[in-house]
Amino acid sequence: MTALEARDLVVERDGREVVRVDELQLAEREILVVLGPNGAGKTTLLLALATLIPARGTLRADGAEIADPLAFRRRIGVVFQRPLLLDRSVRDNAALGLTLRGVSRDESDRAALSALERLGVEKLADRRATRLSGGEAQRVAIARALALSPEILFLDEPFNGLDTPTRRALVTDIGRVLRDSGVATILVTHDRDEALALADRVAVLMGGRVRQQGSADDVFSRPVDENVAAFVGVENVLPATVERSTDEMTLLRVGSALVSVTEQPPDGATAVLLLITPDDVVIARARGSSSERNAFDARITRVETIGRRVRLTLDCGFPLVAHVTRQSARELGLDEGASVIASFKATGPHLLPHQPKSTGN
Repeated sequence: MTALEARDLVVERDGREVVRVDELQLAEREILVVLGPNGAGKTTLLLALATLIPARGTLRADGAEIADPLAFRRRIGVVFQRPLLLDRSVRDNAALGLTLRGVSRDESDRAALSALERLGVEKLADRRATRLSGGEAQRVAIARALALSPEILFLDEPFNGLDTPTRRALVTDIGRVLRDSGVATILVTHDRDEALALADRVAVLMGGRVRQQGSADDVFSRPVDENVAAFVGVENVLPATVERSTDEMTLLRVGSALVSVTEQPPDGATAVLLLITPDDVVIARARGSSSERNAFDARITRVETIGRRVRLTLDCGFPLVAHVTRQSARELGLDEGASVIASFKATGPHLLPHQPKSTGN
């Protein structure tokens, strides 16, 4: 069953179209992550879906068109980037939505404490909200929304501005709470790791348009175009020509090298883009089996430490980027100038059609 459906949704600002969504659906019990860069229109889309700003088009909840936005808002919960807590106790803040709806003090307190417990902050119930850390405050804001027992929960960049350990812990706990409660959720973020950790489905929003929708695995491994590929972290986008293709294998020429992939060229194209995620590239100091496909002698031209990972830029006769753990980089001695073997499975790469640019005269 579909919890929420938008069709031909358009949001304008100062006479300019900022968001246009032809179709977007949220299933019951589903976590839909709207992923996109800053300025893509994610918050605008969320507010429109929650009927908090004007928009043209059709919105349906449980199959029925939303004719009364005020009635619909009583069925949802919304959490913004900033917690927006009052200078009252944590318990009062968590119960605020129910209090405003005229629910009795005893009932609202019970619901608030239950929600605070699910978020792991019930021990803070009597503390004033002004004394909370950023992570604690956001947990209370989410508990306030969950205390309403919403049919749909809207989360607008709820982890933004938190330090890394706090953010990781909150992502883990929110994922558990959302799946345990079964509340249909739309969460917007610019963070790929958050999307991978939480999403049942991902909608990539760029320039106010949904460029791709699908499971997280499908979107991240099979992006529909170069721009989506770049945003979801597919750093290796290599022009290639098709040497031959069968039902089982496609042989590509990339630079001076031959690459085998199991995916067939799109629409029979002879010029393609070969997409390989850096995490799919395996680095070794010596060759394994002599029959190993897609194993190339390579030289490391650049080493960059990024958080817990190390990013390697390689020259394999064609450029290639690989990600390894810091421990692997140390143990294998992966320094600039080192000779290594770079390999990837034939099942990993994705192919897109490619129209080579005309060189002209």
